[in-house]
Amino acid sequence: MRISTIAAIAMIALALAACGQSESKTPPAAPPAPQVTVAKPVTRQIAEHDEYVGRFVAIESVEVRARVSGYLEKIQFQDGQLVRKGDLLFTIDRRPFETALAQAQASLEQANANLAFTEADLKRAQSVAVGTVITQQTLDQRTQAKRVAQANVAAQEQAVRQAALDLEWTELRAPVDGRIGDRRVSVGNLVAGGTTGTTLLATIESVDPIRFEFTVDESSYLRYARLAKGKADSTDLGLTVPVKLKLIDEPSFAHTGRLDFVDNAINRSTGTIRLRAVFANPNRTFTPGMFARLQMAAEPATDTLLVPEAAIGAEQARKFVMVVDAGNAARPKYVTLGPVVDGMRVVNGIAPDDTVIVNGLIRARPGAKVTPHQQTTATASVPAQTRAD
Repeated sequence: MRISTIAAIAMIALALAACGQSESKTPPAAPPAPQVTVAKPVTRQIAEHDEYVGRFVAIESVEVRARVSGYLEKIQFQDGQLVRKGDLLFTIDRRPFETALAQAQASLEQANANLAFTEADLKRAQSVAVGTVITQQTLDQRTQAKRVAQANVAAQEQAVRQAALDLEWTELRAPVDGRIGDRRVSVGNLVAGGTTGTTLLATIESVDPIRFEFTVDESSYLRYARLAKGKADSTDLGLTVPVKLKLIDEPSFAHTGRLDFVDNAINRSTGTIRLRAVFANPNRTFTPGMFARLQMAAEPATDTLLVPEAAIGAEQARKFVMVVDAGNAARPKYVTLGPVVDGMRVVNGIAPDDTVIVNGLIRARPGAKVTPHQQTTATASVPAQTRAD
C-alpha cells in the first residue's frame, strides 16, 4: 500500500512538471516582411517605330575604263585601297600619243605659215588697182586662198587639242572618292578605249556618306503620308524623318541617319515602294551590299511608361509587375510589353503613380506584406531577379 502511494505521488509530480513546462513556452514570432526596392515608373516621350531590312548602296559607283586604246604600262594603286578624287590609277603607254601630238603641232605650224603667205599675197593684190595689174578674178582667188588657209589653221588647232586630250587620257585618274576594287587587267595588256567595246579596268564605290535602301508596304506608306500631313515638309512626305540603324551583330539601333528619298510609284508586282536613307560612314564600317535593320518612327511621340526588365515577372503566357499599395502589400498588375529603350522595357497596364517593385520581385507574394525601400527613379542598372522573355 505504501509503495503504490509513493508511485502515485511520483506520477502526479511528473504530470505537474510537464504542465508547467508547456505553460512556460511562448508561440514563435512571425517572420519579418521581405525587403524589396520600389520606384515609380519612368515617363518618356517615345514614338512607335517600324523596322525594315535593307541593303547599303554606294552614292557613287564608277567603272574605270580607258578613253584611248594602248598597252597598259603602270598600275598606281593597291587592290582595295581608299582613293581620293584625282589620284592616278593607271598609265597607258604615252609614246604613240606624244608622237601624234608632235605631228599635229607641226601641221599647225605649216597651216600658220600658209595663212601668213596667203594674207601677204592678198594684201599685195589689194594695193593695186583692179584691171590694170591684176584682174578681179585673181583678187577673188587670193581672197579665197586666205579663207581656206584660215579654215585649215582652225582645223589643225582642233587636231592639236584632240591629240593633247588623247595624251592626257593615257593617265586614268579616280573620278570620285571611294574604295577601289581589284585590278581587272595586268600590266602589258592591250586596253581597248573609246565609246564601245572598252576594257573594264577597275570599279570605285564611294563609302562616306553611304545610302541605305529599303521598301515599305502600301499600308505603311499611307500611314507615313498621313503622319506627314500638316508638317512643313509634308509635300516631300516627311523627307527629314530621322531614322536609326543597327547591323546584324549589334544589340541596339545606335547609328542615326535621315530619310532623303521616297520613290514616285508603288511597284505593281510587289505592292511596295522604295525609300532611301543616308548615313555618315567615317569609320568605313558600312559597305555597299551589306544588310542591316532600320528603325523609323511610325507615330508621333507620346508619354510612355518604362520599368527595368527586373521588375517584370511571367505567369505562363502573361506578364506582370508587382506594385505596393498604401498598406505595403504587394499586388500584381498584368501588363503588355513594348520595345526595349535604353535597357528599359515599355509597359502598358500601369499608372505613372504606381509604386513598382524593381528589385526583390522573387521575394514578394501577392497580397503579402513587404518592407519597401524607395529608389529615386527606376533604372536599368538594377540587378535582375526575374526577367521577362
